[in-house]
Amino acid sequence: MGLVAEFDIHCPALPLVGVARAAPEATIVLALQFNHGDRPLFITTVTDGSRTAVEAALTDADDVDEWTVIGTADSTRRYQAVPALSLADQLGDHIDDLAGLKALATTEATIERIEVTPDGWCQSGWFATRAAFDEFSSFWQQNAGFRLSRLTHDGASEPPGDGLSDRQREALRTAYEMGYFDVPRQTSLKAIGTELDISASAVSERLRRAQTSLIEETVATTWPPLPD
Repeated sequence: MGLVAEFDIHCPALPLVGVARAAPEATIVLALQFNHGDRPLFITTVTDGSRTAVEAALTDADDVDEWTVIGTADSTRRYQAVPALSLADQLGDHIDDLAGLKALATTEATIERIEVTPDGWCQSGWFATRAAFDEFSSFWQQNAGFRLSRLTHDGASEPPGDGLSDRQREALRTAYEMGYFDVPRQTSLKAIGTELDISASAVSERLRRAQTSLIEETVATTWPPLPD
């Protein structure tokens, strides 16, 4: 039986980390198209944040040669970016074991999601065996930073999620701790934004999306239907 893992890799040299750092209000999910040789195309789905800031960051990024918009829907945009460097060239000054990095490509694993953060990648994926996971995690522990969030057997039952992203959960927790949901209200969106280092409008959007996710994952799925 395989394993499902969620983990963070702390390495500022990973692709598009500079973009996430320049546009911290945006949620950036990355897919790598490995059928393009040693420079896999970046397909990025960006939600929230300033479109201007994201696209300026893509233009200025050292690891992006060129980019194009391939889709938009409400506050979500999808970009295709051509990398300026191979992964080995990009990580060569930060990771000593490049042979080990290449060996990871043969690990019996499938990385299902990569969220780019200002200091690395937050990933989730499937590993065929514990040995495959140990090989992957040991490499990153030795060459960067690795923090495991969840490790379960594939198909094992787990508590239902709340549907929140890490940033939505952080915004909700900060707003709660600062008294935003108190009656009367003890703080403002601007103050919460200052605490999170984002704008008041971004706080409002993040809280609204978080509340919608909570309702969809809890109330809307568990509340009994209204009688006819």
